[in-house]
Amino acid sequence: MQLGIFYSHPRMEEKALFAAAENDPQIALVKIRDSEIELDLHEDSQLLKCDAVLLRSVSHTKNFYLAKFLEARGVRTVNDFETIATCGDKFLTSIRLAEKKVPTPKTKVCFDTDAALQTIEKWGYPVVMKPVVGSWGRLLSKIDNRDAAETILEHKKVLGGITHSQIFYIQEFIEKKSGSDIRAVVIGDEVVAAIRRKSEHWITNTARGAAVEPFEIDAEFEKLVLAAAKAVSEKPALLGVDLVETNEGLKVVEVNSGVEFHGLMEASEVDVPGKIIEFCRKVVG
Repeated sequence: MQLGIFYSHPRMEEKALFAAAENDPQIALVKIRDSEIELDLHEDSQLLKCDAVLLRSVSHTKNFYLAKFLEARGVRTVNDFETIATCGDKFLTSIRLAEKKVPTPKTKVCFDTDAALQTIEKWGYPVVMKPVVGSWGRLLSKIDNRDAAETILEHKKVLGGITHSQIFYIQEFIEKKSGSDIRAVVIGDEVVAAIRRKSEHWITNTARGAAVEPFEIDAEFEKLVLAAAKAVSEKPALLGVDLVETNEGLKVVEVNSGVEFHGLMEASEVDVPGKIIEFCRKVVG
């Protein structure tokens, strides 16, 4: 099997994936750097010789377009285009989770700053505003009062691009127990591992320095995580599911397609890179 790994730069995760693929005698690895790629719509390329391509660019947009390009030419991708499109947009993810009755924080999307301000005032402070497209906890805003709400909404309207200036994704603020949330990694139909991420900041991404520790997976937790994964992807996929503990139980905050797992590698003995490479082989069949 010829496996391509599409990446931006070799982070800890990519180095581990390269090593796992190179140690698998059934795999011929092709490393594909996103800064060097050219997609020719009329001629064959090295990419089209791959049986599958694992999409690991840090850019959602690059993964999104490459998945579409490859699928149109019969090359399998991990993840597939539909899953990347859904998980890359928080509103689309929220729609799927709501459809499948997966518990999530209260969420509303507005297309106008006045409507957004009315929603915030009706809910009461604090609330959280997020960009519908983004990662690593960037551009998240915890809004504590009306002055802050008016300022942030004005900045988004004037300074944001099309996505940020016209779509206002508002979510209830949940005080995280012990200042932590939970990240679970799903590979195919299995919740392979989970970690608790702790931080003194209200944003607990490992990209922002959150500390990690193992989280024990029980049957109830596994059922919820798999329900979230199946809500966003009809096919088995490679996903990161983020959850928070509330007084009403666990709630799913996000489902990520371009899942990072360096924190999980530090806190867990599970061979996540090896399982991902094995999953890529199963995708091809």
